[in-house]
Amino acid sequence: MIEQQIKAVIRDIHDFPKPGIVFKDITPILKSPEVCSGIVDAFIERLGDTRVDVVAGVESRGFLFGLMLAMRLGVPFIPVRKAGKLPYTIKQKVYELEYGTATIELHTDAFEPGSHVLIHDDLLATGGTVTATSELINEMGGIVAGFSFVVGLSFLKGREKISPISDQIIVLAEY
Repeated sequence: MIEQQIKAVIRDIHDFPKPGIVFKDITPILKSPEVCSGIVDAFIERLGDTRVDVVAGVESRGFLFGLMLAMRLGVPFIPVRKAGKLPYTIKQKVYELEYGTATIELHTDAFEPGSHVLIHDDLLATGGTVTATSELINEMGGIVAGFSFVVGLSFLKGREKISPISDQIIVLAEY
């Protein structure tokens, strides 16, 4: 049911950010408090008894439902930011993109070593960013509890890339 609700409001933007890409725009979801609440409920239900001590939201759309999810779970939320966005002492991870590299950062005091961290982003595509996030979390002494995504693009095979990291992969709407 939640998958149909999500797909009914997601907007396809053709040729964004470059020609040939069909961008799945989740912002229309935010107009519906009922759908937003249903998304968080679905994540909670699918997490079951998975231990989650912290939710890490990936910049920037991962902040939207990541924070809501952390609030509902009663655990801290930590932002995973692009380079140069965090004001305190950071640890960073450089990772490969199709054309170049990107860098993500976390505050060094984002979580305690041994914490079980749920990584949340709006969309699972190739899995590159959340793989880098999981590596950074591991380097900082955390344990990846799983992954949660509002949307997944199955043809890009991101699930296959991240499944060795955790078998707890929640995708609410697959394309």
